[in-house]
Amino acid sequence: MSAIASDTLVRVLNAINPQRLLDTAQALIAVPSPTRSAGAVADKLADILSDDGFAVERPIADWPESPAVAVRYTSGRPGRTLQFDGHLDTVHLPFIPPRFEDGILYGSGSSDMKGGIAAFSEALRALVETNTLPGGGILLTAHDHHEGPWGDRRQLRALVRAGYVGDGVLIPEYLADRLPVAGRGSAIFDITISRPGKPVHETLRPPGTPDVITTGAEVVRRLYEQNGPLSAITAPYVGSDTFFVGKFQAGEIFNQSPTQCLISGTRRWVTPGQRKQVLADFQAILDEIAEETHTTIKLDVDLPGDAFTLDPSSPLIAAFQAAHAEVTGAPLPLGNKPFVDDASIIIDETGIPAITHGPAATGAHTLFEQVSLDELVRVARVYALTAIHFCGQTAKAA
Repeated sequence: MSAIASDTLVRVLNAINPQRLLDTAQALIAVPSPTRSAGAVADKLADILSDDGFAVERPIADWPESPAVAVRYTSGRPGRTLQFDGHLDTVHLPFIPPRFEDGILYGSGSSDMKGGIAAFSEALRALVETNTLPGGGILLTAHDHHEGPWGDRRQLRALVRAGYVGDGVLIPEYLADRLPVAGRGSAIFDITISRPGKPVHETLRPPGTPDVITTGAEVVRRLYEQNGPLSAITAPYVGSDTFFVGKFQAGEIFNQSPTQCLISGTRRWVTPGQRKQVLADFQAILDEIAEETHTTIKLDVDLPGDAFTLDPSSPLIAAFQAAHAEVTGAPLPLGNKPFVDDASIIIDETGIPAITHGPAATGAHTLFEQVSLDELVRVARVYALTAIHFCGQTAKAA
């Protein structure tokens, strides 16, 4: 990929305004927005972008409580559209207002991901002000309903169905040390084991009463037994398929035979397109145990996203790596994505490549979120230069 002309490079880098970026981030953080209640902060972002002169769309996107935010900018010349996408909602923890000290921004959503949204908003401003986008355009989208277990990502899916998606996507989750070209699929499961009747004292149990606790233990044993053969199912960067159990709950008192046992955990897989087979095999294990133990076993599953791989030679990755090198001096090493995020959803549902890259930040999903302004500026610069490299091409393949 050819380098950006030095005068253009300097203009774009200098157009990123740290104070304006910081003001945007603080304005967004100042509005509490727990998942499913991000309407007020979406309004704030819409007002900010409108004041910047952009025509702002507010698609309902299957969540009228918090209409999404969308802005389209076109160069007026042929080329690809690069989408900047982010979520405005935060996890359900006590609200921490914004605070900026010694170059560090603190507050709810500073790292996940209101800081990132402010950064890509600033990248868009710089592209418009310098008129350096050689072709194509930018689609900026921001939405609610991301963080689990409160949200189910319905708003992003609705945006995709309505056509709010580019030819490539950048998402500013807090992952900065690698370019994630592969990720495992994830199923979060809840297993409920039950027996007929009521709880009963251990000494008064009728003969033959099914034992939900020993059944639960057998479920855990069988699931972990699967990790042996699953360890042979591997893919570059991401490791292997796994079962993991993180919660086991049963009983009310030490000498009572309960009627229910609850087990929760994750099933992860590395091969794209295997979701249905993974769940069918999982259900077959539970059905076999239920028959053996004379219990009823119910499986409930939340599916955040499928496994994915990106082509390291694709135009989007080439554009991103060129931009990253221009900003930092080197491209990023290729690696895995350790979590499932909105990029996973977009890849799964559309086949359009989506790169997760945001600030090196700390404290996500805690009361101690923080990110440096320098990192937000870096992200804004990488996004702006990625757009220049990517959007000037007319081919749709990414």
